[in-house]
Amino acid sequence: MANATLPYSKPASGDVPDTTLADSGRRVFEIEREGLAAVAARIDGHFAAACRAMLACAGRVVCMGMGKSGHVARKIAATLASTGTPAFYVHPGEAGHGDLGMITDRDVVLALSYSGESDEILTLLPVLKRQGNLLIAMTGRPQSTMAREADLHLDVSVPAEACPLALAPTASTTASLAMGDALAVALLEARGFTSDDFARSHPAGALGRRLLLHIADVMHAGDDIPRVGADATLGDALLEMSRKRLGMTAVVDDDGRLLGLYTDGDLRRSLADPATDVRDTRIDRLMTRTPITIDADALAAEAAQLMETHKINALLVIDGERRVVGALNIHDLLRARVV
Repeated sequence: MANATLPYSKPASGDVPDTTLADSGRRVFEIEREGLAAVAARIDGHFAAACRAMLACAGRVVCMGMGKSGHVARKIAATLASTGTPAFYVHPGEAGHGDLGMITDRDVVLALSYSGESDEILTLLPVLKRQGNLLIAMTGRPQSTMAREADLHLDVSVPAEACPLALAPTASTTASLAMGDALAVALLEARGFTSDDFARSHPAGALGRRLLLHIADVMHAGDDIPRVGADATLGDALLEMSRKRLGMTAVVDDDGRLLGLYTDGDLRRSLADPATDVRDTRIDRLMTRTPITIDADALAAEAAQLMETHKINALLVIDGERRVVGALNIHDLLRARVV
């Protein structure tokens, strides 16, 4: 029996030239760039009104959408929540089976559907209207049912999808995502949201550590600070450095004020000088008199930046009267996961 001939066979991956694949990728970026430009040109009073509605909201912004629009709505809710606008996502299908009870009459509803005809969302509209929720619809069809029924409409229509079959949401979901980001940033700026505010909602992540952790949280203080007097010998300084294990020692006056710094690097340079005697050479002859220092209230991330900029591995911490109140090195920042 002869083998049947298939009417269509997919090309093997090796049959597609690299240039063809690269051209496809570039075409997607171009189409989506044009889509974003089209949506940006339509940001006007409707956008401002949506922002004002969210700013005035006494409850939370409830984001919803089905399918790909649902994925975008989830991301918008997460971005809003992390930038100062309380928000969460509700699945429209589940809302019709009890989760609608999560939405109070104080909430603003942001509903996404590119067609504007999502059955699951349309089913909820009468209940939301009866409850008194302000509805912001984000669609690609200003004449759609959702757009007409909403209190405010944000038009995210794009000239074309990047998918050559015009089936998979591509440019349209990118436009909706960008509109959500635009809302979040506009609200962030209107609220005067700061980096400290952002860190408080991200305490467990790297961003939170970089924004919340201060020098005082990671530095060595009290008896753990390596320090010697100006009349100490190089040998005295080396003993102190060995005891405190920070690769340096502060040189201070009788009141604890900083006079200079001596480090492992200085030691290597000192030993290269045949005139240096470990037992007799005073440390104030060898120390760096104007070392890089930092304040205890500064962020630990600032210490990391200083070390990187000046190519150093340790810092002394001083107060307003130049008294040495702490010391830290790069290993302290590594343990704190700041770098």
